[in-house]
Amino acid sequence: MLSNPLRFSSRLLSQFKVSQGLCSVPAPVVYEDSDDLLFGRSSSGFSVFDLLESNDIPAVRRLYNTLLKECAVSKRLAQGKIIHGHVTKSLFCSGLVTNNTLLNMYAKCGSLEEARKVFDQMPQRDFVTWTTLISGYSQHHRPRDALLLFNQMLSDGFSPNEFTLSSVVKAAAAEPGGCCGHQLHGFSLKSGFDLNVHVGSSLLDLYTRYGLMDDAQLVFDALESRNDVSWNALIAGHARRSGTEKALELFQLMLREGFRPSHFSYSSIFGACSSTGFLEQGKWVHAYMIKSGEKLVAFAGNTLIDMYAKSGSIHDARKIFDRLAKRDVVSWNSLLTALAQHGLGKEALYLFEEMRKAEIAPNEISFLSVLTACSHSGLLDEGWHYFELMKKDGIVPKAWHYVTIVDLLGRAGDFERGMRFIREMPIEPTAAIWKALLNACRMHKDMELGAYAAERVFELDPDDPGPHVILYNIYASGGRWNEAARVRKKMKESGVKKEPACSWVEIENAIHMFVANDECHPQREEIGRKWEEIYAKIKELGYVPDTSHVVVHVDQQEREVNLQYHSEKIALAFALLNTPPGSTIHIKKNIRVCGDCHSAIKLASKVVQREIIVRDTNRFHHFRDGSCSCNDYW
Repeated sequence: MLSNPLRFSSRLLSQFKVSQGLCSVPAPVVYEDSDDLLFGRSSSGFSVFDLLESNDIPAVRRLYNTLLKECAVSKRLAQGKIIHGHVTKSLFCSGLVTNNTLLNMYAKCGSLEEARKVFDQMPQRDFVTWTTLISGYSQHHRPRDALLLFNQMLSDGFSPNEFTLSSVVKAAAAEPGGCCGHQLHGFSLKSGFDLNVHVGSSLLDLYTRYGLMDDAQLVFDALESRNDVSWNALIAGHARRSGTEKALELFQLMLREGFRPSHFSYSSIFGACSSTGFLEQGKWVHAYMIKSGEKLVAFAGNTLIDMYAKSGSIHDARKIFDRLAKRDVVSWNSLLTALAQHGLGKEALYLFEEMRKAEIAPNEISFLSVLTACSHSGLLDEGWHYFELMKKDGIVPKAWHYVTIVDLLGRAGDFERGMRFIREMPIEPTAAIWKALLNACRMHKDMELGAYAAERVFELDPDDPGPHVILYNIYASGGRWNEAARVRKKMKESGVKKEPACSWVEIENAIHMFVANDECHPQREEIGRKWEEIYAKIKELGYVPDTSHVVVHVDQQEREVNLQYHSEKIALAFALLNTPPGSTIHIKKNIRVCGDCHSAIKLASKVVQREIIVRDTNRFHHFRDGSCSCNDYW
């Protein structure tokens, strides 16, 4: 009775006292409207806790345990400490059950130092004692303490149960490199707990977090029984490792075996589809979620916003945001990030102001999204305003905030102010900061400053091939082939290799990938003829090949031909051949789209009368009727 919220009348108080052995006749105190039997206040202003404090109720062990359990459930640490004070003065201060309950209260409230004090002062312990503190350490991000305590438990001759082992394995999963995961698996095997669903689910999570998917599958297959936790652990593991197809396959198998997906299941699948841009599969799972009658809560809804946004469907992302039953700061940040990625700077600023009006305090991610939106939209003054506002709100800028300001100033071509900002930063410039400046130098063809920024990146991150390629492109686009050759030679000597450019499209649940001058595709001849047809039409609209984007030293004619076989153009031609007229085309690219392809696709959108959405490493470009959402500022 005591664990449930009840209305407390004089009759119930009498029953409570009698049940606790406190009295044999009804007491006169009246609780008419209290929502909490133990702590809630009545019309007279009293609670059981008050009565204990004023010594109107003589304490017994059962009352202490009941109050402490309620403190643990409702996270009432202050009241729990007061009850602890009463316990230390009582006859029950050395009782094992009471001390275990005290230990549990502190652990559940996150007060682990107090929990450890109780543990160390206990005159006797049982396996519940050890399990309670180990679980507390594991649940509150102190895995090393949990593992050390487990070793001490074994040394003292105590045998763990499945809950102890489950907590210890979770702790091992949180340690770098998986720590002693295999040893714990072996211990579970010898102890006979390896087939237990609780221990098995924790082992699954451990193996998947460190990419040991074969080991995870072996554990999963060996389980005597499975629950939603074990299914979710394996699905989430493949989702984290970009194994979207496997995650979807497991999701469908889970449904066939009669398990109901949880919001965690949906969140994992939406996250997987988000990272790979599998829009159609994500839509199918979303439809199943709706048909199952699941409410759109923030946990799964936030990843759904991210999935639609990263798949190019910003309007659907906004719809999900508007339909969320309750929004948290992650919900707002998800949509802010989406608007920034799609270059909708003014919309992002409006949403940010709406967030503040809703009394949701922006965090460092919120400001990073707003600054990125300003950078991608050329909103220089606004970006500076929000950078200063972030500091006024007490948020200390991190390195990535400084990166966005350098990017903002660099895109605007204000290199003098950008260099001054870098010199005056309170932190040492990182490789990412210099790379932002280097990218801006490529856009504005500033070779000298570009070479300086590149050298700084080479010093801080010598293994990153990106800056070498950017510097090479800067020199090549300016016709300085000797300097370009020196960069190429340096790359070869240091073993740095350029990531091959590729583009891909998803059609009928299949991914079709293309590289420049692709000669392997079975439809290569039809693709070539289709692009030639588009090429002829966009030239009539004024398209002139921008040969500065060809970074090989060949004559002008060959440079123009080379441009027409970039991977995004091949992907576009393929999509035009294999999708219904009028449908939107989605193209993904693993590096930044080149300026010539941007100009060509912009005009192609008018010729074919379709919306073409290109997602590269920096942002989304929505091409429609001969224009781009970036307004050529990218």
